[in-house]
Amino acid sequence: MDILTIGDALVSFNPLTTGPLRFVNTFERKVGGAELNVAIGCSRLGLDAGWISRLGKDEFGRYIYNFVRGEGIDVSQVKLIEGYPTSIYFKELISGEKVNSYYYREKSPTLAFQANDIDEDYIKQAKILHFSGVFPAVNDTNKEVLLHLLKVAKKHNLIITFDPNIRLKLWSASEARQTLVTYLPYVDVLLTGEEEAEILLGTSGPEQFFAAAQNYGIQHAVLKQGEHGAVGYKNGEVVQVPARENTEVVDVVGAGDGFAAGYLCGMINQWSLEKSLAFANAVAAHVIGVTGDNEGLPYKEDMEIFLGEREGIAR
Repeated sequence: MDILTIGDALVSFNPLTTGPLRFVNTFERKVGGAELNVAIGCSRLGLDAGWISRLGKDEFGRYIYNFVRGEGIDVSQVKLIEGYPTSIYFKELISGEKVNSYYYREKSPTLAFQANDIDEDYIKQAKILHFSGVFPAVNDTNKEVLLHLLKVAKKHNLIITFDPNIRLKLWSASEARQTLVTYLPYVDVLLTGEEEAEILLGTSGPEQFFAAAQNYGIQHAVLKQGEHGAVGYKNGEVVQVPARENTEVVDVVGAGDGFAAGYLCGMINQWSLEKSLAFANAVAAHVIGVTGDNEGLPYKEDMEIFLGEREGIAR
């Protein structure tokens, strides 16, 4: 298996009209979840992906389970749990670039997780373990489960990649920082946005960020800069890659997860730092052109057409 993730998934209710939710009467039901989105993105790009999770033993849980399985992701470590409702959230679309999220995940099925539920034989077959700051933000149980998983992954020499993905509606900036820095000694590759880097490491700008990452022994880090692209650092090499031009913004949700999937694809394929960053930027640009958390995550052939590497036939 190329990529392994762990995370809480949600049923996402997307409004069919823009504006405050109190005026919205109709919604579309979709699937969301930061870590799951990354697994979906990787699978569509041709990688073998696995996802570890717990879902409610209800209709929403079955819906997510079947959806994920249909994406070709290994779900052997996903269980449906009695007595815990599958997490949900509502999106509020103010505009393509302004989206508010309202979470209902206080009794997440991941509360049923225990550290000894982690299957060491399953973990050791993967090449990369990717995790984000969303999973430990959901509840305290997840913090201990994640720490145990990181220790197992490190024991078996998996490459550990981390996107802080800080959700201030789930916990405060100080709590996020206090928890997430405890995971940094296990991290091999750090992928983060500028605001999250400031919260997590107190840095401003790439130079400070890369220096702070190295203080934790991290020699491979990427700073996402939105419309300005991304800058990467790997073993002393620094590369700046601009964002894709003329990108139509329909829905920004999932762009960071798409970037991560694109970058992980580059890592698996052993591309250069510059090529990996450019590809990750392109995947993110593809995502924001489509409404939904993961509907815009492209397949490998989609990216070949998007990048002009082959001609698409529309009719």
